[in-house]
This record gives sequence, structure tokens and C-alpha cells, in this order.
Amino acid sequence: MKVRLLAVGRDRSGLYAPAVEEYVKRLSRQLRFELVELPEARKQAGTPQARDEEAVTILARLDPRERLVALDERGDQPTSLELASRVQRWMTRGKDVALVIGGSDGLAPAVLERAEERLALSKLTLAHRLARLVLVEQLYRAMTIIRGEPYHK
Repeated sequence: MKVRLLAVGRDRSGLYAPAVEEYVKRLSRQLRFELVELPEARKQAGTPQARDEEAVTILARLDPRERLVALDERGDQPTSLELASRVQRWMTRGKDVALVIGGSDGLAPAVLERAEERLALSKLTLAHRLARLVLVEQLYRAMTIIRGEPYHK
């Protein structure tokens, strides 16, 4: 099983990128993991057209056989242990998984309709770059839980 994180935008501030890179490196030791950064629709930012333009890019990068998990504020909010159980189920099924974080305007309906699952990281609104960091850290935590390692206490 391969897990990919498709994320719209880049961390131009430099605040989160080093931590994201560290967790991506750790995750890559435990499973086939890839972070794919996709371009933002900057010219139309703040409009429904921006989400639609980003959706075209997202959907074009998906393999039709991948299980799509959309990060969405209306999604399930699992605990770390529940996320670990979910990741374990994904691994058992053996189907590749693509997690998607949209741009600042969120995900277009076309992406949400394609999703087999929706996850929310918090009831709080998180900056998209911060959400990326939280997600990769929680995926790493899930893998340590699955492997019985002491990271999760």
C-alpha cells in the first residue's frame, strides 16, 4: 500500500516545511509515503472558480484505483487511536490511499463526491500549511501505534 498526501499550495513562510519534511522522512521509513504539492489557483483566489480549478488539478493527479480521503471540516474527527485503526484497515485492504488537503478556499464538490472518506483534524479552523503538519504527524503517530512503538503515550 502506498499513501500519498496531495496538498494544494506551498509553505512560503518556512514555518512548517522543516517539521513536515521531518515527519515525511520518518513516515517513509515505515510505509510508502509521498507528499505531492499542487499549485494554488492564485488568479481566482477567494472564488468558487479557484476551488474548481484546483479540483481539476487534484482529480488529474489521482489514480482511479486510489482510495480518496478528503480533509474536510465536516468529516469524521477520529482520535489518534481511531486513526491508527483506520490506517490499519487501509493497510489490510492493500489499496493505495490519497489524502487531499485543498487550498484556502477548500475542496470543490467534485473532489468531495469522489472521496470515499472525509476526515477533519479539528473543529478549529487550521491554516492549510499547519493542517498538513498535523496530518503527517498524526499519520506517523498512527504508524507507531500500529507497530507498538512508544512514541504515542
